[in-house]
Amino acid sequence: MAGMNPNGKYAPIADIPMTTRDWPSRKITKAPLWCSVDLRDGNQALVDPMGIETKLAFFDLIVKLGFKEVEVGFPAASDTEYEFIRRLIEEKRIPDDVTIQVLCQAREKLVKKTIECLKGAPKAIFHIYNSTSPAQRNYTFGKSKEEIKQLAIDGVKCIKSCISAEDRKRIRLEYSPESFSMTEIDYAVEICEAVKQEWGCSPDDKIILNLPTTVECATPNVYADQIEYFSKHITNRDCVIISTHCHNDRGEGVASCEMGLLAGADRVEGCLFGNGERTGNLDVVNVALNMFSQGIDPELDLHNLPEIAELYEKFTGMSIGPRVPYVGELVFTAFSGSHQDAIRKGMAARTKMPKNALWDVPYLLIDPHDIGRQYEGIIRINSQSGKGGSAFILEQDYGLTLPKAMHPALGDVVKHAADEAQRELKAEEIYDLFIKQWLSKKGNLSIVDLAETHLEGSSESEVQENALCRAVVIWKGQQHAIGDKGNGPIDAFSNALAKIDVPRFTITAFHEHSIGKGNNTSAVAYIQITCENGNQYWGVGKSTNIGRAGIDAVVSAINQIV
Repeated sequence: MAGMNPNGKYAPIADIPMTTRDWPSRKITKAPLWCSVDLRDGNQALVDPMGIETKLAFFDLIVKLGFKEVEVGFPAASDTEYEFIRRLIEEKRIPDDVTIQVLCQAREKLVKKTIECLKGAPKAIFHIYNSTSPAQRNYTFGKSKEEIKQLAIDGVKCIKSCISAEDRKRIRLEYSPESFSMTEIDYAVEICEAVKQEWGCSPDDKIILNLPTTVECATPNVYADQIEYFSKHITNRDCVIISTHCHNDRGEGVASCEMGLLAGADRVEGCLFGNGERTGNLDVVNVALNMFSQGIDPELDLHNLPEIAELYEKFTGMSIGPRVPYVGELVFTAFSGSHQDAIRKGMAARTKMPKNALWDVPYLLIDPHDIGRQYEGIIRINSQSGKGGSAFILEQDYGLTLPKAMHPALGDVVKHAADEAQRELKAEEIYDLFIKQWLSKKGNLSIVDLAETHLEGSSESEVQENALCRAVVIWKGQQHAIGDKGNGPIDAFSNALAKIDVPRFTITAFHEHSIGKGNNTSAVAYIQITCENGNQYWGVGKSTNIGRAGIDAVVSAINQIV
């Protein structure tokens, strides 16, 4: 079989010059500063960018979720962006504890328009950037390292020249060496140091240095090395907020972000559910709920994830895949039989525990209820499912607690139906199969009339034959009047059946439970019979009379005999 030989066309990124690393032994212990870039970076990646009303509604959602910094757009790029930001400000939609962020290329005309757009905003982050990687320097700009660094410095000077002293009090600077992930690390430090020195900063007025994996080009540990190296070599670290902005070209955006935080980053930029150019931006929801699963408050309100996802899809026109962590339709679903059985047992055990007991249900990282998901959807049934999953659905959705020994019989019926359908079976279809196979199954035996009489023994020493059953039954098309005694209605009916040519059997298992409430309470009986040839069959009966439920279960079991 032919392989794929890179043949020198691709090469690994250069190693970061580090002999010791602190990040491998660290743990994430608190939430970072979150910045949503859905309205700018995410919006520019949409086939149909959002209009003003949609962006206003999306902004309200982002704020509701708890983001304190929101990149709202590129006001100098289009009238739509400009008008949207003006409406945010003029309609006082920005809470006091939220800072809006705007993106701008550092050219005088664009900077002046951006500052004009921010008039009246109590506080804002002015985000400028320029590309710094060798490929960008050589192909896009045709400039040397010194010329690219001077371009960044001139950009900061341009901003300073366009804002007043009052503006400076409410406007902070964010600088991104775009394509940081592919830039020589010492040069990235050098250019950011120059920007920082030109702008000026202090522990009370920090500059944001945003270090993006504009193109994710290496394993996440390399990004961690880059962040840690940068953090240790930038001067006045207490005056700097190091921010991550991870893309997902290699499918490792979440891991890169988490390792960046371990390496010393303070802040995270990303989008809900990973929307963004090419393979997407960082999925902020994924990172936040990963923290939550480790007992850390992510400081974002994601308790109603289905509603958030619905609004996201409405606003963006994007769809969320069924296997996207936490939010996808199938992420709290099990098709495998062994998984279903383990989940069912774990969920059953939790009903006897305190509500905040340590979560340890097999195969479920977090409690779906904590993010607005429902238990009903945990187990899904197809031809790969085992015996426990169908039983779990009948118990959770319909209150039918089948004895464990009956699970294989149910599993066989459901698997056969799923094989024939060649698709997943819905809960109501599983219930219908159960009804048809056991509760309403027609066969060789049926009851036309039934009467029970309870008898009392004549003395303490006499065997207590305490039930008499008289019945009219149809067996293989012939009507018979039968009757006998027993130690209860089920035993008496079974003894009576022995008077006709019904296959001889003994009752080897009996289970019962109630279902419903108040006047609607019924008894459900499950009976296993063992025939003389050793074959075993399950039957189920349901009635408001517990004795009749058991008798109906005997009839149901006999009707399973082919």
